[in-house]
Amino acid sequence: MNMGVVAGVLGGVVGLLGGAMGTYFSIKNTLGPKERAFMVKASVACWVFVGLFVGVMLFLPKAYRFLLWIPYVIVLPIGVLYGNRTQQRIRREEADHA
Repeated sequence: MNMGVVAGVLGGVVGLLGGAMGTYFSIKNTLGPKERAFMVKASVACWVFVGLFVGVMLFLPKAYRFLLWIPYVIVLPIGVLYGNRTQQRIRREEADHA
């Protein structure tokens, strides 16, 4: 088997396992039910977004793939900032009610 294919498959598997582990611990380490519910929704949204990105990259003609990176590098950081701020707001709200 070609080493490039082996490395690509191995990299994909390691990436998926890392994403799954990150998702698990992001949900597990929440401090309350409202935060946990938000983290589940945010995790699903992230998996769908990244999955769509990868799927479209596989089927888009090679000449146009670079264009897909433009919305990806804009939307992903905005989503992360939104998620972090929302999680902190929920933590403050749950701490006030405890």
